[in-house]
Amino acid sequence: MKEVIVELGERSYPILIGSGLLSERELIRSLIPARQVMVVTNETVGPLYSAQLCDHIKDREIREVRLPDGEAYKTLASFETLMSALLEARFERGCCIVALGGGVIGDLAGFAAACYQRGVEFVQMPTTLLAQVDSSVGGKTAVNHPLGKNMIGAFHQPRAVIADLDTLRTLPSLELSAGLAEIIKYGLIDDGEFFVWLESNLERVMAGDVEATTFAVERSCRDKARIVALDEREGGVRALLNLGHTFGHGIEHALGYGEWLHGEAVAAGMCMAARMSARLGLMSPTDARRAETLIARAGLPTSAPTGITPADMLAAMQLDKKNRGGRIRLVLMRSCGDSFLTDDYPVEVLMETLGATESPAGG
Repeated sequence: MKEVIVELGERSYPILIGSGLLSERELIRSLIPARQVMVVTNETVGPLYSAQLCDHIKDREIREVRLPDGEAYKTLASFETLMSALLEARFERGCCIVALGGGVIGDLAGFAAACYQRGVEFVQMPTTLLAQVDSSVGGKTAVNHPLGKNMIGAFHQPRAVIADLDTLRTLPSLELSAGLAEIIKYGLIDDGEFFVWLESNLERVMAGDVEATTFAVERSCRDKARIVALDEREGGVRALLNLGHTFGHGIEHALGYGEWLHGEAVAAGMCMAARMSARLGLMSPTDARRAETLIARAGLPTSAPTGITPADMLAAMQLDKKNRGGRIRLVLMRSCGDSFLTDDYPVEVLMETLGATESPAGG
């Protein structure tokens, strides 16, 4: 088992990474000491892992909520379902909410934990690659609104993150690829050494090689934990973790939540960020091609889907939380491993990028 600590003073917590962690009875019991436990999961993950989890803590008062699976259900209605379940069970402030599932479940359960009685403990048990390397770490919780993604939420750090790599064996290939988008993101942001490692080892991770997968998940978590420790509430450097996300959220909103996986949209968004960086002369054509090639090798889209207009995407991007003074702030790149946040660019270059499907680097 690997352990990464998110250093936040008295609110520091461990990320535990390894195979078979959900079967470790004493580990689970030690990380969920509460007398009242609410397990939040979905209709896909619940049947696979919930019974085992509940058996570990069967001496506690346990309630379970199983939500429909998918981004389309990351809503205020689902949040209200969780609130009602907690209230009907008369759960006290000392309770613990356990998020057993992917990023949607983690965000919903975390937001419920942040709000119920003004804040209760929760534990993340991410079962998708994307959730293990990104959404379960850092304390961002939220639901979507028809007018914007993740615009309603709170920062609320978990008590622990338990990433059992065995759960990845049941993932559809597209879900695995979606997680790879976030892994590639860390290499592009500020870990060029990791990006080079991924260029040599991506297929090993895709094939489920235990050593390679463990390394990729641990390295990603360490990269994110380091940035979160520096800037918990995204006042500065943490915004770099949104590489590709402003474009990606524009795609998700324009398509309708759930039509593309979040990782698919982020992958296309990172390619758009690379193309725009190349158009601006910030990133070399060679590095822009390297980023796009690695993303394509992961089985991910490199462009927005046809049918989405630049105006559709721009409207969604104008709601991004990073924006200031009406200007869309974007994470752009100087190289594969050197990114920065800026709103200093010609608007016509942004519009050209939104309307383009080819690489400015010459293919």
